[in-house]
Amino acid sequence: MSATATRLIALDWGTTSLRAYRLGEDGAVLDKRGLPWGIMNLPVVEGDFSRAAGFAKAFDEACGDWLQSDPATPLIAAGMVGSAQGWREASYVEIPLAVTDIGKQLTHVDLGAGRTLHIVPGLLQRAALPNVIRGEETQVVGALDTWQGGDEVLIGLPGTHSKWVRVQNRIITHFDTFMTGEVYAALSQHTILGRTMEHREQGDPAAFEHGLRVASSEDGRAGVLSNIFSSRTLGLVGQLDATGQPDYLSGLLIGHEIAALKATRADAGCTAAPHIILIGDDKLCARYRTALNLHELTRIDIAAQATERGLWKIARQAGLLN
Repeated sequence: MSATATRLIALDWGTTSLRAYRLGEDGAVLDKRGLPWGIMNLPVVEGDFSRAAGFAKAFDEACGDWLQSDPATPLIAAGMVGSAQGWREASYVEIPLAVTDIGKQLTHVDLGAGRTLHIVPGLLQRAALPNVIRGEETQVVGALDTWQGGDEVLIGLPGTHSKWVRVQNRIITHFDTFMTGEVYAALSQHTILGRTMEHREQGDPAAFEHGLRVASSEDGRAGVLSNIFSSRTLGLVGQLDATGQPDYLSGLLIGHEIAALKATRADAGCTAAPHIILIGDDKLCARYRTALNLHELTRIDIAAQATERGLWKIARQAGLLN
């Protein structure tokens, strides 16, 4: 088989965007493209305004030409495309769950002409306060593809809704969600805190670290709802300039997230410092590394291409690549 032959077409289909990958032997990325057709922003089909038509058109724009060249290529997708608002709902699978079992419970969309799109399920954690992930489970599988470490690994996926996934002996046993990114955006754009802020492309590391240290200090015990107002008051008394306030607020929120994460692990009896794998934007992962180091969590790796690798591994689990 040619090294450039298409083995799998894989889609990372989220709320605001659609990323398509053409994968070759051993999951090598042969081609990729990004489109703005997330599930909440589908293209319009003239004469047919149904969501199904919008999904079909977005799919065709993402990878229709690849399929024309290789019609028998298997198709797999992960993310919000499998949500209740997606193309077809892929029911949540409950944890604990072995990472090797995720590919055994795919949902299918019949595309006609003998083609089927296989959708990866999200994961459900039943508790007094239930929790879910959808899309991140695929990244976890990808991050563990080359993991050769010990029994436990903690996988962090910082972002709009930060996720922390505990994996023990390659079984997903627990995860936490922190709406850190979304809360930051809301506070800085839609509250009085943003009125005195001046955003700039180049960040202020000192202001960010100041926020981190406040979150872990005696003052931080008052809680994040009390602390966040200091991003304004420090400016009013001249101790924090306008360009430093966004980074200070970011440090406060991320600092409280890591402090809470560490506390919940301790409450669960996890006393040893875990090996951590971060997945996400390079700059954001760098911020989280700084925060983790402040809490003496220093065994950190960054996973690259976790989504593509995860889609490939799940497709193999499902027997799509045999």
